[in-house]
Parts: sequence; structure tokens; C-alpha cells
Amino acid sequence: MDIPTGLTYDDVLLIPQRSFINHRLDVSTKTKLTRHIDLSIPLISANMDTVTESHMAIALAREGGIGIIHRFMTIEEQVEEVKEVKRNVGFLLYEPYTIYPHTPLQKIWEITKKKHVYSFIVVDEEHHVLGILSKRDYMFEGSDHKDAEDLMTPFDKLITGTEKTTITEAKKIFHQKKIEKLPLIDKTRHLKGLITAHSVSAYEKYPFSTKDTHGCYRVGGAVGVVKDYIDRTDALVSAGVDVLVVDVAHGHNDVSLRAMKQIRKRYKHVDLIGGNIATKEGARDLIECGVDAVKVGIGPGGLCTTRIVAGVGVPQLTAIMQCVGVAKKHHVPLIADGGTNYPGDITKALAAGASSVMLAGWFAGTDESPGGIILRKGMKYKVHRGSASFLATADRQIKLEQKSEGQLNSVVPEGVESLIPYKGSVSDVIIQLLGALRSGMSYNNATSLMDLQKHAHFIRITDAGLRESKSHNIEEL
Repeated sequence: MDIPTGLTYDDVLLIPQRSFINHRLDVSTKTKLTRHIDLSIPLISANMDTVTESHMAIALAREGGIGIIHRFMTIEEQVEEVKEVKRNVGFLLYEPYTIYPHTPLQKIWEITKKKHVYSFIVVDEEHHVLGILSKRDYMFEGSDHKDAEDLMTPFDKLITGTEKTTITEAKKIFHQKKIEKLPLIDKTRHLKGLITAHSVSAYEKYPFSTKDTHGCYRVGGAVGVVKDYIDRTDALVSAGVDVLVVDVAHGHNDVSLRAMKQIRKRYKHVDLIGGNIATKEGARDLIECGVDAVKVGIGPGGLCTTRIVAGVGVPQLTAIMQCVGVAKKHHVPLIADGGTNYPGDITKALAAGASSVMLAGWFAGTDESPGGIILRKGMKYKVHRGSASFLATADRQIKLEQKSEGQLNSVVPEGVESLIPYKGSVSDVIIQLLGALRSGMSYNNATSLMDLQKHAHFIRITDAGLRESKSHNIEEL
């Protein structure tokens, strides 16, 4: 049997080239997530329950990447996470929070605590605007027995705009009228949206952030390939998700391929990412299903034990190189998912042909990752677990499938759970990773990721070469 050799990131280095780049900040990290969605940075947060919910997705979009909301929650919960991202920023908010005139103040306080929103458009049952309730209207109200209509600014005192109101016009109105919120209505007083001083300020504050045509942050949502995946897809699309990620361990499987075809046929306008695969045949079949990007990686993740448990996988660098030829032929971006143990591995993945990298461990343990901080022996940690770990699988089966604990004996985990050191803000992690990437690009005389792929030359190294690559013969401070 002719058995080929598979290589991963530790097996190679990039050969430095003569460079004409004066400073690493002179390089561009712009790339494509899918055929239709651009990113300012090639970083995606993984759709794992200890990595990406709305806080992480907002942070990634703000920095120019994108987050994929995991699917290990109810459909309603996932929809709310997507809506949180879409509402967070945007010049025009198409679905502002609304309440009815008879909503009691006690109920309003409950909403503010749950949703962390403090102003509401007051509407009737047909969505006609009746007034606006701001925090200043009820903050010092002593009685909980009053309703929204008793405290709101009524319609005859409101300043409103239309759907055609531009950002320049809105700023002028805010300045002249000394207001902070501008409801948008049509001729019949139906609510069409809202512009706020905060939304205008946030829209202009992060020029490289990942936004849709309305100025709202882009966000992805993961779906499976069995049971409720169509209902979940329908709900996510209705919520305004920008890209769907088919989240399955083995994407080159007839069940997965059929699901992708069905989703593609149902929603032709929504970008679709398919995966995971590790061969050129897998890439070809996913592309034939109509995906807008392919996700590569079978078992390279730090928490994944698929290769040990199932004996299956392809070393990640080889997997990327096998798939990239097919992907580029069809102008479909490739996402490298997992296996980046060092910052330089991101540069290697992109040089090998990936358009972006999906990261989990790098972003886990940050303020924005789900879960609380754990103190152990004076150190701060957060829990990080693989999506196919025993506890993650057990949680899903008990919570979403109502299985009893006695039915969990059949679970064969392909991942592990761990404690990961607390890292602070994810923006600090992104700064470090981008600095390393830009440095690697400058070594390769690459002012863009396309240049990096064009100029890249790999050299294989031995275990001694890997040992030499790390700090050695010293005692670190």
C-alpha cells in the first residue's frame, strides 16, 4: 500500500523572502469569509458553547472578523443571541424594542434587567407609534403602578424621521433638537426603524468592523443536519443572520450533503458555509451542493480526540493544501478550522491557501466567552470543552432531547473538557494574533494575503528543527 505523508503546522516553516515592506503595519489583512462577505481580519470565533455567543460575536465583528453563534441551545435562545448582535450597532435599527401603552412599569424594569435596554418605542397592536419611553422618564419614578403611557413622551411631542433619513440628516437633527433618539415612521405612523445618537457614534467609531448594508454587525449561526435543522435555519434567517454554518463533524457524508442541498434550495440569498472536510473530494462535493465557503479540519483542534478515538483525520496543513486547489478553481474561500497551537500557525494556514482561520482555544477564557470565572489555587480560569466531549454531549441530550442520565452510557466522546487560564479582553488577544500575522507577512514580502499565498515557500523540518524553533537552553522569567 502506498501510504502518503501528511503534514501539520509543526512539520514546516515558511522560508523568509527578500522583503520591501518597511513596517508590518503596511500590510493588509483583508480577506473573504465567503463568496459574498468580506472581512478586515481573517479571524472567526468557533461555534462552540464555551467560545461564541453574542458577546464574542459582537467583539469579533467590531475588530473586523466574525463570530458564529453555536447551536447547542434552543432555537429561541439562538435567535435571541443573533438579534443581540444585529441590534448592538447600526446606523438604522430596523427592529427596535417596543412596548404597549398599558405595559406596567414593573414589567418594564424586568425587561431592562433581562435585555439591558433602557428605552422603548411605545406602539399599539398595529405597530403605530404612540410615543417613546426613555430611561429619564421612569428612572426616579416612585410608583410601580404606572403604565408606559403615563410616563412616555407622547407622539405629538416627538421628532421623527422617515426610512429615507440619512446619517448626515440624523446627526443634524440630533444637534439642532438636542435629542438622542429618532423614530422612523411612514405616512400612517407605522414604525419603520430607529436611529439613535449611540448607533450613529458606534457606526462611525469602528471603520474596519464587519457590517451589513444597514451598518449592523454581521453574525453567523450554526445549524445541524438532522432533527430541527430546517426549523432552526428558518428562524435564524428570519432573525437576520448573515451566514449559516452547517456544523457537523463529518461534512462529507450523505446526510450532511442532503441537508446542505436542502438549505441551499430553500435560501438562495443567504451565505452558506459547509464542513467539516479534509479531502479534495469532500471540497468538490460540498461546492456542488452550493456552499459559499468550505471549512477544513477533521480532528486538529486542541480539545478534539476524533483522531485518537475514531482513528480518522488528515494532518491540517496537508488537508488545506489538498482542498485549496478545488476551492480556488470554483472561487470558493476556504476556512482552516483548528490546529493552530502557535500564532505562527495562523500565518502558515493562510499561506497554504486558507482565506481565514476559525479559532477556539485562542478566544476561550476571555471576558467575552460564555461562562463564569473559576478560582483555583489563586488563579482565574474558565471552562473550555470540545463540542463532542462527554459533558457537552450529555448537556445537550439532557437539556434539548430530554434524555435521562441512565441513557448516557452510549455516548462515545470525541473531545475533552479543560480549564483554560483567564485572558481578559478578547481584543487584546486579537491584537497579538494580528501582530504575529503581519510580522509573518512582512517576512514573506506580502502586502496582502493574496501576496502571502503567492510568495510562500515551505520547508519541512525535523523534531530537532521544531525544538530549535522554540526558546531553549534558558530558564524563562
